[in-house]
Amino acid sequence: MHPFTKTLSSAILGFAVGAGAVGGGIFAYHDIVPPTQNQGSQASGPYAKVATYTPPTIAIGPSTVSNVVKRDGGAVVKIVATVPASSSSSSSPYFNPFYGSIFGNNAPQTSAQTDIGSGFFFNSKGYLITNDHVIHGANNIQVYVPGYSKPFRATRVGTDYATDLAVLKINPPKPVPSLVLGNSNSTPVGAWDIAIGNPYNLSHTVTVGVVSAKGRPLTIGSRNYKNLLQTSAAINPGNSGGPLLNLAGQVIGINTAVSTQGQGIGFAIPTSTVEKILPQLMKNGHVTRPWMGVFIATDSQAMAQHFGLKTSTGVVIAYVEPQSPAAKAGLATGDVITAVNGTAVSRASNLKSMIDKLTVGTNVHVTVNDQGHTITKTVTLGQEPNGPITVPSNAGLGG
Repeated sequence: MHPFTKTLSSAILGFAVGAGAVGGGIFAYHDIVPPTQNQGSQASGPYAKVATYTPPTIAIGPSTVSNVVKRDGGAVVKIVATVPASSSSSSSPYFNPFYGSIFGNNAPQTSAQTDIGSGFFFNSKGYLITNDHVIHGANNIQVYVPGYSKPFRATRVGTDYATDLAVLKINPPKPVPSLVLGNSNSTPVGAWDIAIGNPYNLSHTVTVGVVSAKGRPLTIGSRNYKNLLQTSAAINPGNSGGPLLNLAGQVIGINTAVSTQGQGIGFAIPTSTVEKILPQLMKNGHVTRPWMGVFIATDSQAMAQHFGLKTSTGVVIAYVEPQSPAAKAGLATGDVITAVNGTAVSRASNLKSMIDKLTVGTNVHVTVNDQGHTITKTVTLGQEPNGPITVPSNAGLGG
């Protein structure tokens, strides 16, 4: 394991806020990208990229940051999400001191929990992006828009638990200011960035830093982030879902998490991820991903002797989700998957990569070593659940 990755995995990390829900209404994607606002001359069709429009250049100088905030800060909103008492034990490691519980996991369940996050409009008709964990489990989502004295009630357009992204919709009486998605791939390490959000309910707080690193993997709870931007801009509870901007005022990331063991170590979902997910959230309300429903215990060479395999090829199943495609196909804990559709499987990541290339409904021929006997089982891939899957603490292969 890379030293930094190992350090992160052992550090105390958490979302910059918590709450949320899965599901919601579906809106037509073509309504969100008016040609005069977010599309350039090369854009065409309902699924044209949102990031083709470039805002007017802001001169680099002492007033650059303040000019960006003045021009684009009105598109950043505060989100207040209320979670029913039945689910308010909270998946978030943070509890906002201005709203909701201050008792951590021992919070009494007699009242609802309220959490604060951030978001931003990417379309003048009231569509906005935030983190899924900001609204997860919430039955009431209020959006506070600059210039309005009262909040708007938001509806869910789409959510994706895996990437921690969500799209909400409000119905403003007139067009709202919106931000443009920039190119996180072309943003170099060391580039200046600007975070705008609502840390600890301090509305429209601006912090500045640099892109410290790219491609950071991170695991928080049951969410596995694979490709995060690391920033030195101060990120705190309440910043989640807010934009990380470049000096042109373009969004390069969605502020998401912070290390509580260090200073200047924040993380944001890059826009390269957002651009892949956004069309599906707008069209379907969720992201379509193929799923088997198995969790792998190990893929080490030592298992070859333990399971009597002729080679070290194969991965051991530690847990099979009940009612999953794998369970319905007869796969069980302790089985060793050695091949998929005739292609050898050598590592857990190798198995996932094979499945990810397929589609929901595909029949997959899985070769399994079951106590020394090689058999083939057919698994019909299903849709990955849009939410956390809890593996029992006693799941595994035993001694």
